[in-house]
Amino acid sequence: MMAGIKRRDTRPELVVRRALHSAGLRFRLHGRDLPGTPDLVFPRFSTVLFVHGCFWHRHARCKYATVPETNGSWWKEKLRKNRLRDARQRRQLERKGWRVITVWECELRDPRTFRTLAREI
Repeated sequence: MMAGIKRRDTRPELVVRRALHSAGLRFRLHGRDLPGTPDLVFPRFSTVLFVHGCFWHRHARCKYATVPETNGSWWKEKLRKNRLRDARQRRQLERKGWRVITVWECELRDPRTFRTLAREI
């Protein structure tokens, strides 16, 4: 199952990229030189953006952040480690002077998200 999961250029990421580019914002993709390899890097604004899937990154109180019933204890541990890794990478980026923005997959269903996001950067 996990071998088929894409790390880059996912549908939610492409939606965000198109919306921000059409709003006139320019960015670098997948900053490999930064902790966590952010999806979008806005060097001009010292801002990085992560597009997180609700399932993989455990969006709090989200209906899409479920735990599979099969092999549940393994999944809980894996997803817990994902959250810890995300928090560690966020702290590292902030210590380096970057502003970190996270967009959740479920938020992309609301068109107002893009207007708010463009202003936030």
